[in-house]
Amino acid sequence: MQFEEIGNMSGKTLMLLPGTCCDWQTNFGTVIDRLSEKYHLICVNYDGFDGSDGIFPDMITVTEKIEKYICEKHNGRLDGAIGSSLGSSFVGQLVMRKNVHIDHAIFGSPDLDQSGPVSAKLQSMLVVPLLTSFTGSEKKRNKSKEKLKKIFEMDDENAEKFMNCFSKFNPRSIKNEYYTDLLTHLRDDINVEHTRAHFIYANKMGEKYLERYKKYFHDPDIREFNMQHEQWLFGGKEYAEPVLKAIDEFMVMTV
Repeated sequence: MQFEEIGNMSGKTLMLLPGTCCDWQTNFGTVIDRLSEKYHLICVNYDGFDGSDGIFPDMITVTEKIEKYICEKHNGRLDGAIGSSLGSSFVGQLVMRKNVHIDHAIFGSPDLDQSGPVSAKLQSMLVVPLLTSFTGSEKKRNKSKEKLKKIFEMDDENAEKFMNCFSKFNPRSIKNEYYTDLLTHLRDDINVEHTRAHFIYANKMGEKYLERYKKYFHDPDIREFNMQHEQWLFGGKEYAEPVLKAIDEFMVMTV
């Protein structure tokens, strides 16, 4: 595990938790400078995605390591934590387990998919080979990159950085991350005193995800944006600025 603290050290603490098959440098790279101006950032890279030879074990083991770090380095409390995609599963677990306290739990347009062991295994058998084949050949790489640029409106540089994630990490880590995320469930109607759950809802994902947010968290603060899944992190300033403004608003709310 890798924890790196950067930014405005006198500002509020904000933990950044990246999504599937990503390190924080790639996942939050387009917004890190903007966030660093205001917040004391705690940037996390999970086992298997931290540049070491380790393999991602499972979601709960990694959650426990994050909790330990927060307890040892920040007295068990953060002002905020934002999860990108799968990173939101960690945010949800940190809130639900109550071993640490987070004032503002921010969920970056997550899927929050959950399933049983059989379904999770089948999904992993289908999806993980697809993810790791994106860069299997120059032809596939170029085709995948063009799709990313078209769907998410990425520029060439960011598309290239994102594509590199699928070739630089061990497929075992990708499989374990994807599989155990599906098996790591959230309870319905999570309600923790003095914690606000905030959701960045990308409406192009579909309303079924909106319903999940309402199902798992009690009275969540949901902000709707006309964009694809996590497009604010890869699609340029027109998508990023409104979301960054919302994050600033979340972080000053009374809890």
